Amino acid sequence: MSNDDIAGYLQMLDVLIRKGRIVDGTGNPWFNGDVGIRNGIIEKVGHVNAEAGEIINATGLFVCPGFIDSHAHSDFSILANPLAESKIRQGVTTEVIGNCGLSAAPIKRERLDLLKKYVEALTKEIKLDWDWSSVGDYLRRIESGGSSINIVPLVGHGTTRIAVMGFENRVPFSDELEEMKGLVAQACNDGVRGLSSGLMYPPGCFADKTELIELLRVVAKYGGIYTSHIRDQSERLIEAVQEAIEIGNEAGVPVHISHHQAAGMESWGKVRNSLGVVDKARDGGIDITVDVYPYTAGSTFLSIAIPRWAHEGGVDELIRRIRDPETRFRLRTEIENDPSCGLGRAWDPENMMINYCKKNKVLEGKTLAEIARSKGKDWIDTMLDLLVEEEHAVGMVVFLMWEEDVCAIMKHPAAMIGSDSSAVAPYGVLGAGKPHPRAYGAYPRVLREYVMNKKVMTLEEAIKKMTSQPAQRFGLCKRGLIKEGAFADITIFDLDKVKDKAMYAEPHQYAEGIEYVLVNGVIVIASGEHTRAVPGRILRREVS
Repeated sequence: MSNDDIAGYLQMLDVLIRKGRIVDGTGNPWFNGDVGIRNGIIEKVGHVNAEAGEIINATGLFVCPGFIDSHAHSDFSILANPLAESKIRQGVTTEVIGNCGLSAAPIKRERLDLLKKYVEALTKEIKLDWDWSSVGDYLRRIESGGSSINIVPLVGHGTTRIAVMGFENRVPFSDELEEMKGLVAQACNDGVRGLSSGLMYPPGCFADKTELIELLRVVAKYGGIYTSHIRDQSERLIEAVQEAIEIGNEAGVPVHISHHQAAGMESWGKVRNSLGVVDKARDGGIDITVDVYPYTAGSTFLSIAIPRWAHEGGVDELIRRIRDPETRFRLRTEIENDPSCGLGRAWDPENMMINYCKKNKVLEGKTLAEIARSKGKDWIDTMLDLLVEEEHAVGMVVFLMWEEDVCAIMKHPAAMIGSDSSAVAPYGVLGAGKPHPRAYGAYPRVLREYVMNKKVMTLEEAIKKMTSQPAQRFGLCKRGLIKEGAFADITIFDLDKVKDKAMYAEPHQYAEGIEYVLVNGVIVIASGEHTRAVPGRILRREVS
């Protein structure tokens, strides 16, 4: 090329980000520079002297790769609102969905009602057509409506098991196992990047190691990963971590432990031991990582507090058992006395805040203990009655963790950040309930609370854990870095202003300080406002 040709080429830039402090995602110190973008790709990093269709003045702002949410649950909400408001406005450009064993597919029509009733506390007010069967059908459904963020799909073990076995509490018959393996293979061919399990939830809790290993051997053939909401996060935390490692090692796949934590005061401090197990495994050549969200409260179904055997058969059978006086007495006794029930001693009704009810909206934002006192009942009767009245569709925020544990996990070299939330919005069907604040503020909170205030990590370390580290974990080639040739997923923020505003009592508040967000080179957030662009892509694993 002549000098004139080169000058003309540079003038064809679509977007030029000028004079930003670039945190490139590698963990290296930030540097001053420009970023030139053309056709969705970063063309030039450094000093860029060119014209562009859009010029962003990033003076005084930090420019980094778009945040990659390594553990998300927007499987259904992205169909209801493709703008992904609460996520893109906190700088998230890519989400890994299908976590905790729950994906939107595969489904079989004869058992679809079992899945629909079970996930109603997740889908809330969203009206779905459920007009898909395979993972491929479902992903094409997302593509038909567009998305403001990129989507990385996993296939859920629980959803797969429901399609074949419903909520049966037993080992699968040989033909059932083969059918599940076939569905997993189909999902891998459709582009999922691995299989997730939710071993604290039905029906995942009914599965043994052998079943999971057999399914994951299918995943191994496609170079996929195993992510797990492990079987126990309190009394048996160490054993649960070891089980996940054994499953992945025997199947020949990398292991990723979801939202690592020690739940309940009696278990606080155990993460030092569990992270030691991770270190030992890595020292022995086992590829294992974890993610963590920056809060001491989690969020889940209220029904997780019910002994797992009672969930056999699905929601209708659970409700029938609660209504039966003899079975209800057994449930009460186990909840009171058996540490293996639900989360065992981790439960405290004073720390269980109802955040979604299908019918009793007035209860949202109140603890189970407060509701019990208002009704003149004990908390167990109150919980059981509420599950019956709401037909299982009750969600809660539960305060379980110790801040020192959160910090210890966050600092660990094998840890990355995940929100464990779906994309929501303060309006429309996604404005239902009081979602955990992490849906709106997880990533700005890391920057404000754990970088600026508590100094748990440097800015560069935090950005790495939110960008290149999850990109590497999930095989996202050319994402998670500010470098020439990478896809232009970029977040630009004001470190002095960035903060999460969402609170447990009033969660529907967007984060502040995220000034610009680009997805595949398209500006989605400009001066803090959504442009309504939907340039996101399904980031399928290529199958050779």
